[in-house]
Amino acid sequence: MSETLLFEIGVEEMPSAALYAAVEQLKTDASQAFLDARLDFDLLETFGSPRRLVLRVERLGGEQKDLVLEVRGPAVKVAFDAAGDPTPAAKGFAASRGVDVESLVRKSDAGGEYLWASIEEKGRAAKEVLPGLLAMLTEGLSWPKTQRWGDGEARFIRPVRWLLALYGSEVVPVKFAGVVAGRYTQAHRFIGSRRILELTHADEYASIVAEAGIIYDAAERSRIILEGVNSLLAVEKFRPVMPKRTFAEVVNLVESPTVGLGSFDEEFLQVPREVLESAMTKHQRYFPVESSDGRLVNRFLVVHNGDPSLTDQIVHGHERVIRARLADASFFFSEDLAFSNEARVAKLSRSVFHEKLGTLGDKVNRIELLVKKLAALHGADEIEASDALRAAHLAKTDLVSQVVIEFPDLQGVMGYHYALAAGETSGVALAIREHYQPRFANDVLPSTAAGMLVSAADKLDTLAGIFAIGQGPTGSSDPYALRRGAIGVLTMLLTGNLRIPLDEAIASALAGYGKLLPGLDADATQSHIGEFVAGRLEIMLRDRNHAYDTVAAVLAVAASDPADALARCEALTAARAAGAETFENLSVAFTRAKNLSKPELSTECQVHLMTAEERLLADALTSAESKATAAFISRDYRAVLEILSSLREPIDVFFDTVLVMDPDEALRNNRLKLLNRFVALFLRFADLSRLAG
Repeated sequence: MSETLLFEIGVEEMPSAALYAAVEQLKTDASQAFLDARLDFDLLETFGSPRRLVLRVERLGGEQKDLVLEVRGPAVKVAFDAAGDPTPAAKGFAASRGVDVESLVRKSDAGGEYLWASIEEKGRAAKEVLPGLLAMLTEGLSWPKTQRWGDGEARFIRPVRWLLALYGSEVVPVKFAGVVAGRYTQAHRFIGSRRILELTHADEYASIVAEAGIIYDAAERSRIILEGVNSLLAVEKFRPVMPKRTFAEVVNLVESPTVGLGSFDEEFLQVPREVLESAMTKHQRYFPVESSDGRLVNRFLVVHNGDPSLTDQIVHGHERVIRARLADASFFFSEDLAFSNEARVAKLSRSVFHEKLGTLGDKVNRIELLVKKLAALHGADEIEASDALRAAHLAKTDLVSQVVIEFPDLQGVMGYHYALAAGETSGVALAIREHYQPRFANDVLPSTAAGMLVSAADKLDTLAGIFAIGQGPTGSSDPYALRRGAIGVLTMLLTGNLRIPLDEAIASALAGYGKLLPGLDADATQSHIGEFVAGRLEIMLRDRNHAYDTVAAVLAVAASDPADALARCEALTAARAAGAETFENLSVAFTRAKNLSKPELSTECQVHLMTAEERLLADALTSAESKATAAFISRDYRAVLEILSSLREPIDVFFDTVLVMDPDEALRNNRLKLLNRFVALFLRFADLSRLAG
C-alpha cells in the first residue's frame, strides 16, 4: 500500500545561495535514490526555507519491487562431465548462489556457452529501506562550507536541530548528527505561541505549518512578496527596483514574508543613484523605489520575517538603519568631491597592485602606454584616441575614494561621477565607467571605442603581468580571474567593434613590464598567453555551434583575429553543410597535398617541366589566387571557399595522372613546388587537414 513520505531537516538559518542549491540537489539525489531502491512513487518534490529542507513524496510504494539477478557461472564444457553429469564446478556455483543445479540454464555469448543462475531477491518493506536511504541523502548534500556540530563526526552547513520523518502515520527512525527523527517540527521563531508542532500523518504537513505562518515553498514566498510590493506601490504608481539576485536572496531569508514600505530624507537623493541602490540592495537587502518616469524616490521596501502586526514598528527600525547608512554614504561622497582626480592619481602610487608587479600607479602608466598602441592598431580617430588616453589615466582613481572603499561594487561607476564633477568630457567619463566591462558572461560591452580600448588594455596588462611572474591559472584555481579577463577581451574582438591583432596586443602588454621584470622571457611568456587565449577562443567558437574540427582548422591560421576567425568558421560550417561530399573530397586532397609538400622548397615552378595535367592545375591556381586575393581583402569567405572548391577537379586529375615523387629530381621538385602553391593558397583560409571528415 502506498503512502506519503514527508522528510524535513530542521536547521539554524542557512545562507540563501546554499539553500537554493541544496533544494535542487535533494530533488535530483532523491529521485535517483528511490529508483535505485526500486521504490515506485507518483510525485517527488523538494522545498526549502531558511530553517528547513523538505522532501515530499506522494504515493510512495510500500515495498520494493522484486529483483531478479542473472549471474554467469562456469563454462558448459567444464560444468558437465562426459556422461553429462554436473561437475564440482557446476555444483559449487549453484551452492554459492543458493540455487539447485537443476535450475541452472545454458546461455551463449561472445565468449562461448556458460551456465547461468537466476537469483530472485524479494523486495523489502519501504519502512525498512527508508531510514538508511534518508540518512544517505542527508549525508550526501554538498555545501560550500561545512562544520562538525556537537560531539559527532557528521558535517553540515548549520547545526541540525530536528528531523521530521513520516511515512504515512509511521515515524521513520532516521538518525543524523545525533538527532533522531520524530513526528515533530518547529514553528516560526517569532510568530505565534507554539514552538513545537506535532503531526499525526505526513499529509498534514502543509496545513499545519501554514497555520503556524511558515511558507516552506520558495515559489509561494515569491508570490507573496510580489503581491505585497505591488499593493504598497499601487496608490502612488511607484515601481520597485528589484535586482534578480537580491530578490532571490530575500526570498530565502524569510519563512513568513511581510513587505513594508519605508522612507528616508529627500536630501540623500543628491547622492548618485548607484550609491543609494548599492546601500539598499547589497548592504541591507532592501528594494529601492522609483517613480513612473524612472527617477529614484525617497522610499524603500523591506521584507521582514516577523509578526505582520508589528510591520510599522519593524519598518521604523529599518528607517533608522538606512538613515545612518545613507548619511555615511553622503559624507563619503562629499569628502571625495573635495579631492581632485589628480590627487587621487598620486595616491595610486602608494597602493599596491601586486607585490611583484608594482603599484596601481605603475599599472596606470602601463595601461596608458598600451592604450596608445591599441588605439593605433584599432585605427581610432583623434577624439577616440584622446578620450581613451585620458580615461586610462583616470580609470583607477576611484579605487582610493572613500565611497568605493565602502562600496567596492561601485568601482568604475564612481570614477564616472568624479570625472563629470571635475569637468571631464562625457566620452572620458563613460569610458572610465565601462572599462571593467564585460565583467561576466553575457554582460554588456563598453559602448564606445574609448571604453573598449581602456577595457582591453586593463585586462591585457593583468593577463601579461600574472603570466610573466608564473602565476597563470591552473585547472582548479584562477585567483586573478584571468579566464574572465581573456573572455572579456575576446568578446569585444568577436563583435568586430574592436579590431586589434591579438599577438601584437599581447606583445605590447608584455613590453610594459620590461623595466619591472628585466629577466622576463617575453617570447616564452607570449607563447603561454597565446595558447591560453586561443583555448578560450576555441571554447567560445564551439559554443556558437561550430564543430571542433572546423574551429581547429581555422585557429591553426587565424587565431590572432577573433572576429576574422568567427567569419571563417561561419563560412566553413555553411560550406560543409551545403556540400558535405564535395568538401570532404577537397579536404582529403588538401591533406594529401600538404603531406607531400616540402615547405623548404619555394612555390616558383618551371612551366617547361610541366605535363598538361600539371599546367591545368597551375593555370587553375593562378586564376584562383587572383580571385581569392580580392575575396580575402573583403573578408568574403564564402567566396573564398567557392574559389577553393573550384580546384577540386584539377587537383584530382593531378593526383590521378601525375607521379609526384618522380625519380627525376628536377621533375619531382617542380611538382612539389606546385603542391606548395596549392597548400599555401588553402592555408590562407584554414588548415583543412584538421577536418575529421
